[in-house]
Amino acid sequence: MPHEASTSGGLKAALIVVSGILLLEAAALAAITIWLLVDLFALEPSSYATAVALLVLVAIAALWMGAVAVASLRRAPWTRAGAIVWQILQISVAVGAFQGLFARPDLGWLLLVPAATVIGLLLWTPVRLAYTRSGTSDASEETHGNA
Repeated sequence: MPHEASTSGGLKAALIVVSGILLLEAAALAAITIWLLVDLFALEPSSYATAVALLVLVAIAALWMGAVAVASLRRAPWTRAGAIVWQILQISVAVGAFQGLFARPDLGWLLLVPAATVIGLLLWTPVRLAYTRSGTSDASEETHGNA
């Protein structure tokens, strides 16, 4: 019984951490979208087409991550896949931030740590089960039990 209580407390903390990180990532993307929009009007880009394309892509990512973060609060089953895909993309950017002539290890760690944390927590069995619909397993058990 005490083990169940500690697992339950750990699960609640893990779900809060996952949703919190996803909300922070969505907020960061929204802030970057606003920053890019201000830059588009305040500065003269070398290519307007590239600047607008980047702005549109970041805005789409911000909307997507906002949807994933809100769905995570509701424990929607599709949230895990969307969140893991985003974290893998974020890890790719983090790896790039550690390398090259203009390397920024500080930004690399800022991207890598939350991404690895979210992936690790989403793959943890109790968290994975928290994102599954309980109604589908109950219905299949009743169907098989009656047959």
